[in-house]
Amino acid sequence: MNTQDEYSDVRRSFSWSRPQKFNFAGDIIDRWAEDAHKLAIHWIDDHGKDIQRSFHQLSVASKQLCNVLANAGVQRGDTLILVLGRQLAWWEVLTACIRMGVVVSPGTTQLSAKDLAYRINACGATAIVTDSTTAAKIDGVRDQCPSLSTCICVADGSGPLWLDYQTEINAASDQFPVADTDSNEESLCYFTSGTTGYPKMVLHTHNYGLGHEATGKYWLDLKPDDLHWNISDTGWAKAAWSSYFGPWLCGAALFVHHTSGFDPTRTLDLLSSYPVTTMCGAPTIYRMLVLQDPEKRQYPTLRHCVSAGEPLNPEVIEVWKRATGLVIRDGFGQTETPILCGNFIGVEPRYGSMGKPAPGIQLAVIDDEGRILPPNQEGDIAVKVRPERPQGLFKCYSGEAEKTRDCFRGDWYLTGDRATVDDDGYFWFVSRSDDLILSAGYRIGPFEVESALLEHPAVAESAVVSSPDEQRGEVVKAFIVLAPGHNASDTLADELKNHVKQVTAPYKYPRKIEFIEELPKTVSGKIRRVKLRDKEWGRN
Repeated sequence: MNTQDEYSDVRRSFSWSRPQKFNFAGDIIDRWAEDAHKLAIHWIDDHGKDIQRSFHQLSVASKQLCNVLANAGVQRGDTLILVLGRQLAWWEVLTACIRMGVVVSPGTTQLSAKDLAYRINACGATAIVTDSTTAAKIDGVRDQCPSLSTCICVADGSGPLWLDYQTEINAASDQFPVADTDSNEESLCYFTSGTTGYPKMVLHTHNYGLGHEATGKYWLDLKPDDLHWNISDTGWAKAAWSSYFGPWLCGAALFVHHTSGFDPTRTLDLLSSYPVTTMCGAPTIYRMLVLQDPEKRQYPTLRHCVSAGEPLNPEVIEVWKRATGLVIRDGFGQTETPILCGNFIGVEPRYGSMGKPAPGIQLAVIDDEGRILPPNQEGDIAVKVRPERPQGLFKCYSGEAEKTRDCFRGDWYLTGDRATVDDDGYFWFVSRSDDLILSAGYRIGPFEVESALLEHPAVAESAVVSSPDEQRGEVVKAFIVLAPGHNASDTLADELKNHVKQVTAPYKYPRKIEFIEELPKTVSGKIRRVKLRDKEWGRN
């Protein structure tokens, strides 16, 4: 799409592919693998390794892993926990699970032992594939996870209870039939933070891959000869969007930098020296990149850049445009969905706007009765699901029928976000409609952080809200009422931060702490987080 007219034409003519049977590994990966030399991944690390992997090699490795899993007793319909960084094995495991009809549940390597045990038990996982660091965490909670029977480690020295990934792969047959999966058969399980309770299980079916047609083709603007770099943790749905389904539907290759941490200077160096054509990153990534004098380098192959996770500052977009000649195009969607809205090619970008609805998506801002609101009135962002449900929308929150029902209002699915639509059809994000915190692309539920804080003897009560931050957009802030015998201090604040890092995933810790005498509450005793949040954002 190169013009507004083309965008409008695509919107009018777009229709979802709706096959009764679909398997991404067999129908997409294996199709590209027919060309034995077609590049799937260009992978590098910080130690000089530079590996190019074809779709054919990926297909073969996934079939070998299917045999390893099947011989270990893993069956179609079982759930496998996948906790790896950007090792090549991550793509092999995901492909193998899809191929054999195993439900795969990706997670970040930052998960604590407690987080891992919760996830394994919540989804009844029978298998896990991970690295040696996470394997050690699993060993500490294995006796709490009765369903877990198959453990595979992508490293040496993981212990006698673990199968060695590469050893098993090398000894396995490379012949394995593709499961005849129904499009509506369960395929992926993502854990996503909510405002109350522990993370919900978001179940996707095999047609989720088809739902990313608009993600890859119209937002990422990918072609079969592109090399796409998505700077995202493999544990998040963003990796499914932009490091798997979206690009590979289009036949584009992935550029992968396996590293222990994000280095903005190194990232700009790689953009200058490798033939990356398209890039996707969270707003925090771009905020860090523009601080490194990006105008001092040349980016000869880069032609398209996108961002997602939260609105990106117009100032950052302008600096990046001066450095590269490219406008960063925002996109909006969720763990529960493919892309819903974006500044697509052909749509004149308006800085700070979420853009316009994706092809195949009927998006609107609605009121409490499910009626579409007129321009410039704030309401709930919603997706039309009747009479035709868009491809890629999640099946349900597993085991939580009430929470699933609460996401729908009449013919609409509610995203949980508030926005306005201007006279020209551009969407403008206002806020979350709940207490969820979106920090540097991470979704953080206040309940998890509050629960971790309450395990410390100095904490009597806590309330966690978002607080504005120039680089991360917003960060976690904890208001804490101390238990008797404890006094507020910077030392205690640091101790509480470290405590949360130990109890739960480190990205959830409160970067700001304020000690107060009492928390605002309703008559019934419920903490009024909204009052604290409004105070932080200057809305009181």
